[in-house]
Amino acid sequence: MKSFNQAGLLAVTLLCQTAWAEVDMPRVDRRQEIQQQRIEQGVESGALTQREANRLEHQQMRIERQENVAQADGTVTLAERARLNHQQNKASRNIARKKHNLRRQ
Repeated sequence: MKSFNQAGLLAVTLLCQTAWAEVDMPRVDRRQEIQQQRIEQGVESGALTQREANRLEHQQMRIERQENVAQADGTVTLAERARLNHQQNKASRNIARKKHNLRRQ
């Protein structure tokens, strides 16, 4: 009986940890994917140099780290969502500006 209770307690604990660790942010994730595609397209078309692309990708990585920090406690507050949205808006403008900076290769 004791081992049955321990197994049940272990199962409940694992389920709770899984639920707390996963905070879905599909809008943020999808936007990250789209911005990464825009960077890749810019490199392929020659609109972005490799150096510009690297800087933009580093910016995307910083946003991803901020997202992970926001999700770490299991709850993403409105302030954290607003901060992530602001950072993504800024990254989007940077991508557009770098892709259209009239630099010729």
